[in-house]
Amino acid sequence: MEHEENKKKFKTINPATNKSEKEFDHSSDEYIKAAFEKADEVFRSWKKKSFEERAELLNNVSKLMKKRSDELAKLCCIEMGKIFKEAKGEIEVCIGILEYYAKNGKDILKDKPIETPHGKAFIAYEPIGVIFSIQPWNFPFYQVIRSAAPSIMAGNTYVLKHAGNVPQCALSIEKLFKDAGAPQGVFTNIFVSGKEASELISNEFIKGVTFTGSEQAGMSVASEAGRNVKKTVLELGGSDPCIVLDESDLDDTVKMIAMGRLSNTGQVCTSPKRIIVLESVAKEFTEKAKAIYEKVKIGNPLDADTQLGPLKGVDAMEKVLEQVQDTVNAGAKLVYGGKKQDGEGAFMQPTIITDIKPGMRAYSEEIFGPVLAIYPAKNEEEAIKIANDTRYGLGATVICRDEKKAVEVARQIDSGMVFINHITTSVAELPFGGVKKSGYGRELHHEGIKEFTNHKLIRTSSMDVAF
Repeated sequence: MEHEENKKKFKTINPATNKSEKEFDHSSDEYIKAAFEKADEVFRSWKKKSFEERAELLNNVSKLMKKRSDELAKLCCIEMGKIFKEAKGEIEVCIGILEYYAKNGKDILKDKPIETPHGKAFIAYEPIGVIFSIQPWNFPFYQVIRSAAPSIMAGNTYVLKHAGNVPQCALSIEKLFKDAGAPQGVFTNIFVSGKEASELISNEFIKGVTFTGSEQAGMSVASEAGRNVKKTVLELGGSDPCIVLDESDLDDTVKMIAMGRLSNTGQVCTSPKRIIVLESVAKEFTEKAKAIYEKVKIGNPLDADTQLGPLKGVDAMEKVLEQVQDTVNAGAKLVYGGKKQDGEGAFMQPTIITDIKPGMRAYSEEIFGPVLAIYPAKNEEEAIKIANDTRYGLGATVICRDEKKAVEVARQIDSGMVFINHITTSVAELPFGGVKKSGYGRELHHEGIKEFTNHKLIRTSSMDVAF
């Protein structure tokens, strides 16, 4: 590793002002080494704790999150630009996840009997050890809690490498667990770069890796984990289709989709990014979406009336604007926006583009910003074809009041999740994950807590059974 003095600082740069507010030192080599050693050491005792004791910890964290919700939400606003209302909502989702696993973890992980003609057999779900978590900035609390809560409830210990632009959020989560009574080593934060995180995967104490982030970074993590034979769960990018097949209630449909695309300033993996609309209503849909975007209030994330905050940084904003401009230059139509908002910070206008064709950047790339891309389709068959013409497969939405028809369409979409008559969302009781270049494995629900357990077969039989 490089000398300490050459290692970069981890900074809070407020995207609303583009000004640095706080900075933190890179974790020393000694601290990192000790963190993994301690996590492995405490795992020996933590895995022996009862489910009731582990549930008590999660419930204590939940109570502290409720008590500190305003404080935590403000950190989201300051570090990555989320508007306050949405930040509060993120904290509420985290509380729900903690409470879900505290309540249901024991039952989910109970022994599963297996029918066999000889003797008895069952599967025991046992923790595997230290889980190394590499998480992104766009949901700085939710992304961590959705993997930490089930992992810790299962009896594992957890070491977090968070995104470099949300260091205060990372430290606040570590403090939540500490103040809630977690033994030292159950939850630990370290400050390291993405490259160093990949290199750390070979650490002998790490038994599993959970990663959320870009496709390219995910490939690096998977490669290193594979080389060291370690279990991984990957949630990568998404370019989610939203197929609109129902022409009724168009006002409500447009509002849900248009505002849904602006949630978290469009920086959501499961945001409705490609809106596939029947040609018969495409023009009307576009006009209604434009009317909504013309009235959107852009401003300080901490202001109560703000509807659209900044992107996570100027670099992210410039990339989105470049993707839009390149797409328009290639022949797409810019209906609204497409420019930086006047003033300081990483603010851009909500944007609508249409007439997007294969070969254009917007067609093949994930646009991580407030850009509504509208694709007219001749019929249902063409809509499904467009929806599947992507290397991603995270989530999808089908708008259709005919439930039977909607389910038939949903079954034909290549994705890990399909929501009908609602944009894709995330709650504790529903599994979350994708296919294709969007990753593999599942988080939340029953599948999420079982990902980092040993599905151990235990069989008993009499000594005289013939084999």
